[in-house]
Amino acid sequence: MDPNQLKPDTEIALEVFPYLRVFKDGTVERIAGTQVVPAGVDPQTGVESKDIVIAPETGISARLYRPNLPQENHKRVPLVVYFHGGAFCISSVADPLYHHSLNMLVADANAIAISVEYSRVPEHSLTEAYEDCWAALRWVAAQAVGDHHEREPWLKDYVDFGRVFLAGDSAGANISHHLALRAMNSKLPGDLKILGIGLIHPYFWGETPIGSEVTESERKAMVDSWWRYVCPSEDKSCDDPLINPFTDRSPSLAGLACDKILVIVAEKDILRDRGKLYYENLVKSGWRGSKDIMETQGEDHVFHIFDPNSEKAKNLIKRLASFINE
Repeated sequence: MDPNQLKPDTEIALEVFPYLRVFKDGTVERIAGTQVVPAGVDPQTGVESKDIVIAPETGISARLYRPNLPQENHKRVPLVVYFHGGAFCISSVADPLYHHSLNMLVADANAIAISVEYSRVPEHSLTEAYEDCWAALRWVAAQAVGDHHEREPWLKDYVDFGRVFLAGDSAGANISHHLALRAMNSKLPGDLKILGIGLIHPYFWGETPIGSEVTESERKAMVDSWWRYVCPSEDKSCDDPLINPFTDRSPSLAGLACDKILVIVAEKDILRDRGKLYYENLVKSGWRGSKDIMETQGEDHVFHIFDPNSEKAKNLIKRLASFINE
């Protein structure tokens, strides 16, 4: 037998390019988003981070970020609840790319950020990811009204709970959208209000191609395969309401529980037209908050994560920071 040939039980059963491959014996090998860096003080920005456990009973954790703030006589700052991308199946809060990006955002926005570690497919169901993030948001809300001695010091001492934002890129932007919908009908502890949501290159999709998806059939098929791998519904449809906010089964955008929304898209991103459609439907929905859209020319999906020191990446982070402080 050729020694380079895979054994039957380790033959590849499915490849979810470029994220992971699944072997016939059920083993999953992630081929992206696997690197990790520890929390600590970032020498470039002066931002400090630490890892915390939000819910010991379920194991939900997060990485908390604090800008270089004075110990006394300081103004309270906004709080950004951040959800990383990765098609719901790769990456983590300790991913060096996300860690660096959060350091930059926290420094530019002069805000506290909490980056949530949510469950990933296939070890967990997709619905667990949304539930983890909702539990994290409820924990944040409880921090605003909880017992003084039980509250997380960085939140208790520095956060203005009247300025809480949800933000994320790709899958994380999708999560932010769904939490803002859920918050309309599910009371958060202390009646916490979400001031705004920032959606960076949001991961929305659909069965029927639109815009550049019509001519880029290979990329359309690739994104289809991502969703069909993680999708919880039996028909694995790209019109599942979790991925397509504009089906008959999807709630109206008029129900988003926040005061303002920023949508950020990239010209070369196959998801761009879905982000633009989201903004257009937001305008038509009757939602009364303020809304804005930003498009970065000449760049592809989450370019700011992969090339954070480029001028366009810095401009994206500055625009999001400005949105948080407007």
